[in-house]
Amino acid sequence: MSTATIPPTALSSAFKQVCARRFSLFTGTSNHLKCRGRWRNLTVKMSAVSDPLEVCVKASITTPGRLGDCPFSQRVLLTLEEKHLLYDMKLVDLANKPEWFLEVSPEGKVPIIKLDQKWVTDSDVITQSLEEKFPEPPLGSPPEKSSVGSKIFSIFIGFLKSKDPSDGTEQALLSELTSFNEYIKENGPFINGKEISAVDLSLGPKLYHLEIALGHYKNWSVPDSLPYLKSYMKTIFSMDSFVKTRALPEDVIAGWRPKVMG
Repeated sequence: MSTATIPPTALSSAFKQVCARRFSLFTGTSNHLKCRGRWRNLTVKMSAVSDPLEVCVKASITTPGRLGDCPFSQRVLLTLEEKHLLYDMKLVDLANKPEWFLEVSPEGKVPIIKLDQKWVTDSDVITQSLEEKFPEPPLGSPPEKSSVGSKIFSIFIGFLKSKDPSDGTEQALLSELTSFNEYIKENGPFINGKEISAVDLSLGPKLYHLEIALGHYKNWSVPDSLPYLKSYMKTIFSMDSFVKTRALPEDVIAGWRPKVMG
């Protein structure tokens, strides 16, 4: 038997059924405050379940105790969820970084995860490391598909920050979204075909930011002429793992405000 400390907000999908039997599992003190965070944890004894992985992500700037608006943090959490791994989510206030966080992440960046007693940074490195360490279920995709949709995020940012309606940034975004729409039409419903992959888990959070930020600051939305893209977004956004790990819309709006107003 092993003992793990898991915040209720960070229980992975694999643990939901265990939680449903909580009254038969809880032992000792059911609630205690974690010394490095402000949320409450549940102490649960379990067998045949590995200790949760420690992962630091951005905290909400609008609602205490909620996940923040970092799409790279969500990408890592989505990977953990889709691989059905237990994790201990530590919410970090990036405007007031605690000393314990700077000790494990000297550059003060999130996401960061502890794997094999080492702290690993960068969402690309983290997700690849998770794929290698926990290969089931597989989320990898062929190298030629890894760049599908990769330009959308940077082009979206250019359009979002643009003050000149005639500078071509909107058309550039429409062109890139149209290319993705055609790709999904021919190869979907996901980038790698029938099954979701790491590429979708990277792009999904970015499209979520695109939808909310452009809707708020530009009164702009994905046109109906791109039905396969819209269907793709709806499918990704409605996944249980995505709903569980998404930022609040108000956090997305607040997070992009400095770039839009600056």
